[in-house]
Amino acid sequence: MDNLFLIVFLLSVLALVGFGVLSLISFGKKDALKGKKMLKYTGGSVLALIISFVGFGVTTDSVEKAEEDNTVAEVEAAKTEKVVVEETEEEKAAREAKEAEEKIVAEQKAKEEEEAKAKAEEKAKEESVPREYKSALKKAESYAKTMNMSKVGIYEQLVSEYGENFPKEAAQYAIDNIKFDWKENALKKAESYAETMDMSDSAIYDQLISEYGEKFTPAEAQYAIDNLK
Repeated sequence: MDNLFLIVFLLSVLALVGFGVLSLISFGKKDALKGKKMLKYTGGSVLALIISFVGFGVTTDSVEKAEEDNTVAEVEAAKTEKVVVEETEEEKAAREAKEAEEKIVAEQKAKEEEEAKAKAEEKAKEESVPREYKSALKKAESYAKTMNMSKVGIYEQLVSEYGENFPKEAAQYAIDNIKFDWKENALKKAESYAETMDMSDSAIYDQLISEYGEKFTPAEAQYAIDNLK
């Protein structure tokens, strides 16, 4: 932009000189009309000269201001770099220890917030469960703990009209949400058959998986047989 103003400035100077000379010649030849016309052009050249001069000055100031700002920024950056370089080993260790502590605190806070969020979601989920579903789950846990029943056996007991008579949806909710070691239940049931009825391993296995018996899975029953003492 400053180059453009400089070009306009130079052209204005040339035009001013040229039109000025032409106006003097015209008046010298008694050609007043042409002389006045050249004076108008001379005035226009003066105006262009002034505008280009002002513009060139503003542009120059802007460039100088930008260069000054860059210089200040470079000086500040150099100061900062110098401060970092002059940091002692003790100061560096203290800074790193503080940063590590702040990181641990931030991570712990994030963990606590996540746990609180999970608990709130779990509570909201639990509160949305119908009362009958919760009762079915508690009853299922009772059968699993006290009678060492299988998952299938508990479900059938929950829905049986001769048992708990829960709706199928409530019983299924209970089975889906009960957390239990069914292999250990199969083992306890196998130990009971072995101690009280002196049954063979084969007979105990059949009783554990029978649909008329305990209804454990083959894998659960085999675990029980493998761990009988």
